[in-house]
Order: sequence, then structure tokens, then C-alpha cells
Amino acid sequence: MEKVLNPTVCFFDSGIGGLCLLYECVRRLPNVDFTYFSDNGNVPYGALSQERLIELTDSVFTEIAKINPVASVIACNTVTARCIDYLRKKYPFEIIGIQPAVKPAAEAGGRCLVLATPSTVGSKALYELIEKYGFGRIEAVACPDLALYIENNIDNIDESYIKSILPKINCDSVVLGCTHYIYIKEIVKKHYNCSVFDGIEGTADNLAKKIEKTDHFSKRAQKIMFSGGEVVKNRKVFAKLVTQYGLKWPIM
Repeated sequence: MEKVLNPTVCFFDSGIGGLCLLYECVRRLPNVDFTYFSDNGNVPYGALSQERLIELTDSVFTEIAKINPVASVIACNTVTARCIDYLRKKYPFEIIGIQPAVKPAAEAGGRCLVLATPSTVGSKALYELIEKYGFGRIEAVACPDLALYIENNIDNIDESYIKSILPKINCDSVVLGCTHYIYIKEIVKKHYNCSVFDGIEGTADNLAKKIEKTDHFSKRAQKIMFSGGEVVKNRKVFAKLVTQYGLKWPIM
């Protein structure tokens, strides 16, 4: 197999939500370059029609295709649920999506609550996951304004406000069905006093397996670039994540 020096993987999310997944993949794949595409001006994607979602995501993937990545990661549960089939048929590169971590939550036992956007909650993809693994113990609830609140208040999230809008449901575990919700994971955990699952590790595992098809051996510095949306904001949030965990990478 032909060796590729620092192959590029592109990420896409509506806003800052996918940066947590980007961080995990950057940590695991130090010889891979990453470009993060976003569309912060149209957050939240979870409230958009199917036609509008296709229009916006197709526009971004047209730009991603110009980079000729070895793979692209959809770091948005809504886009994965609603658009991934369309995108995979149109574009030649590997496209990996993120899904709510319903399976591990179900395996943990008890009653599970899935928090997600209205679009994800109403999607066939989530319905099929719950049907396959839920055994009647999983309930999905839409949080219409939560992703937008997190996007607009990432530096000053009000814990009391978050708790006031979370569904008042007794449960044994919670699944975060939107990557924006990762930023309030600890608040959710305290509010429900139970385990909280997300799709970060599973998606990072999936990407790592796909990337193993390429032989990575370059020793030069990893590149992390940002394109589209609010680049300054996204770079700042990602830099904060990197600093929080004591890691150092050049952020371009």
C-alpha cells in the first residue's frame, strides 16, 4: 500500500459541538492532519428542515472534497441521522458519522434518557437504534433550545438555567445525542445523578480503524486548521480544550 505522509481528515459540525470529538481524534492520531469545517451562523441544525440540511451540508462537503481527504467525520448527530446516506452516495471519500451512544447505555441496564435535537429525535436513524437496543427502556426527548444556548454561551454557561430546562424524568443513564451537549456533561451527570454516555469514543474508535488502512510515518508537526463559520471562536474553544487537558499542538 502506498504510504501517505500526514493524511488529512476533515471534520464538520454546525458549530462548536464537534470540537470535543476533534480533540479526541487529534489525541489518538498524532500523525494525521485535521481541518475543521463549521457553519456557526446556522446553529442550531436540529431545527432545520431536511431540504435545508441537505443544502447546507452539501455546500460544505463540496469544499471538503477539494481537499481530497482520506476521510471526513460528521461531528453532528443531526447531520449524521438526516444526511449521511445522501453524502455517502455523492462523495468518494470515507464519511464517518456520530450516533447517540444508545448501545452502551442500554447494556448498562435500567431506564435510559436520550437528550437530542428535535431533528435527531424525529429521525429514522435514532428510532432504529432505540428499537434495536432499547428493549422498551429508552426514551428520547427533544431539547429545542439547548444547542443554541450552549453555542452562544460557551464561556458563561449558567448551570441553574441548564437544570431548569432539562426534562424532569427519572432515569438510570443519560445519552447525549448532540455534540454541543458534551459541554454540559458534568451538569447533566449531577442533575440526574447517573451515568452519562456520548458518542465521542465510539466515533474516534471508528475513525482510527479506518485510518489504519494508511501507513503513517511522518515525524513533522501535526496541523490543525479551521475553515468556515466563526473561525476565531472555534479555534479559541479548541485551544481551551487542549489546554484543559495539558496537551500542545499547533493550531492554525
